[in-house]
Amino acid sequence: MMQPVIDRRQLLQRCACVAFGGMAWARYSDAGAQAAPPEMTAREAAPGCWYVEGLSALGSPANANFISNAGFIVTSAGVVVVDALGSPALAERLLAEIRKVTPQKVTHVIVTHYHADHVYGLQVFEQAGAKIIAHQAGREYLHADTARLRLQASRDELAPWIDDKTRLVAATEWIDSRRELALGDTQLVLQPVGPAHTPEDLAVYLPGRKVLYAGDLVFRSRIPFVGQADSRNWIVSLDKLLAFDTSVIIPGHGPVSTEARKDMQLTRDYLIYLRKTMGAAARDMTPFDEAYKATDWSQYEHLPLFGPANRMNAYNTYLLMEHDPE
Repeated sequence: MMQPVIDRRQLLQRCACVAFGGMAWARYSDAGAQAAPPEMTAREAAPGCWYVEGLSALGSPANANFISNAGFIVTSAGVVVVDALGSPALAERLLAEIRKVTPQKVTHVIVTHYHADHVYGLQVFEQAGAKIIAHQAGREYLHADTARLRLQASRDELAPWIDDKTRLVAATEWIDSRRELALGDTQLVLQPVGPAHTPEDLAVYLPGRKVLYAGDLVFRSRIPFVGQADSRNWIVSLDKLLAFDTSVIIPGHGPVSTEARKDMQLTRDYLIYLRKTMGAAARDMTPFDEAYKATDWSQYEHLPLFGPANRMNAYNTYLLMEHDPE
């Protein structure tokens, strides 16, 4: 694929994700006529492994961009957070939920990928003294105009939750390969699985508890946001995740899963179907509108966010398959 096409696709993906994707919470709770944001409640998915579940919705001022999941793992040597949610105010609330569970400090934050709904809360954890770990492919995004433009747009689209004090935060440590992290009585495996949903995808696996924090490689009970993702490698990455001995999956979006293969299959089958149908249309030079109308979407159209997401996913896959037909 020619480099200008790659750049354009990456730009579109990063700019679309937020739509589909020291600030105290009290500051925002009185924000004029702002609707009350959704409740946040930490739930334990397995011993010591907690999560909060975002809404199956588009990011908006009404939900404070609480549209993704985040997790935290309580160890004997501190708390490890997985993703930081979509605004500083949400990160403050996540910290409050952690304090209800344990007095331990947050020592690390692991970033599964640098989409806005997962990272706009990072500055709260940085200010709290946590070490931030992410895949080094995320560094390129942080230094690109795309990140700056996305944040600028979010200040308008997601005000007052995102404002001129909201900033992008780089990792304290960038990794480029599998990393094992031992904290007290707990071992974590940080496994790169991109490029798939993003170039910097990172999964977190706890072998002692058979728990997998899968990031946005897994969307459960809803249409995934595909955007300009490398869908072919995303399918391969899901196969890699299935190789883990997993009892519980905390996905990037949607409810916790106790049936790993079944629930990964929805994302996997959807990606395969997009590539099959849009790939055939691209090879036959069928105009996109005609191809989309002729495609049978009945097995997916009942899922949340089908309306906002599916046509965009199909169109971007059509463009991808024009340049990468394999």
